[in-house]
Amino acid sequence: MSEDFKNEVVIQLPNISIIPFQNINKAYIKVISINFFLISLTSFIGLFLLQYYLLSEDILQYIIQLYLGLGTLCILLYGYFLLAFPNRKYAIRNKDISYKYGLLVFKTTTVPFSRIQHVEIDERPISRFFNLAAIRIYTAGDDSDDLVIKGIQKQKALEIKEFISTTINE
Repeated sequence: MSEDFKNEVVIQLPNISIIPFQNINKAYIKVISINFFLISLTSFIGLFLLQYYLLSEDILQYIIQLYLGLGTLCILLYGYFLLAFPNRKYAIRNKDISYKYGLLVFKTTTVPFSRIQHVEIDERPISRFFNLAAIRIYTAGDDSDDLVIKGIQKQKALEIKEFISTTINE
């Protein structure tokens, strides 16, 4: 082997674990709860309509198990959403934006401002009632949004959008 070949460290990688992440607005748990309640209610109404109009007598003997199964699934999913909520956090730095979330599996997504094509503010009806919004960030080379941060106070979301838009246009 030649002594001329050296592979030294060129850059010092940033430590993402020391980034001061900010919590999602606590009112967003109400939005999650209302949405979950509406979806669960729709599911139970759908099962009731199936039971009343379409299901055969063979399946009707298991209707209590179907309701209990759906109820158990709803309770487990709602519990998961409640337990995972405190782990939803975001951070905005000079050159990128990061979002982390999860309960059993943790995920952190960081998007550098240099890759961002545009930013949108999304206000859904229930979120709007609580004065909350979502930030949708789109990067080059993809038709879908690359990062969505839901549950941010609307004014703060507008400030973040303005900061990112100003930064990417410099």
